[in-house]
Amino acid sequence: MTNPETWVAVSFLLFVGLLVYFGVPRKLIRALDSRADAIAKELEEARRLRVEAEAVLADYRRKARAAEAEAANIIAQAEREAEAYGRETRAAFEEMLNRRMKSAEEKIARAEAKALEEIRAQAAELAVATAEKLIRRKMSGKLADELVTTGIDRVKKRLH
Repeated sequence: MTNPETWVAVSFLLFVGLLVYFGVPRKLIRALDSRADAIAKELEEARRLRVEAEAVLADYRRKARAAEAEAANIIAQAEREAEAYGRETRAAFEEMLNRRMKSAEEKIARAEAKALEEIRAQAAELAVATAEKLIRRKMSGKLADELVTTGIDRVKKRLH
């Protein structure tokens, strides 16, 4: 018994015996089991959260695709409306331009007719005045006055 290794072995056995007597291995096993259970619960909670996150992600992706499709529809509708508005605007502009051109042509035609009428009236008055002067120079008396008056009346009737 003088060997120190023997005393170390006896001490070790006594220590292990005391640990067993006080139930330390059982407590250690329970602590490790409870720790393993807690880790398993955390893993299960993490799996559940992952499934929920994947579901939320899929939902947001679906909503994003729906929003993109709706935006594309809105853009297409806006383009169609803009094109229709452009066609309407061009048609209205062309119609207004045609009305103004027609109005201008009518004004020009009226002005031409009026100018032609004025020219004819002036030409008639000038012809009558010239004829009157010529007749007065060449004819004299009552016969000349009657011829001039009759001629003037005829010319005026024909020109007006």
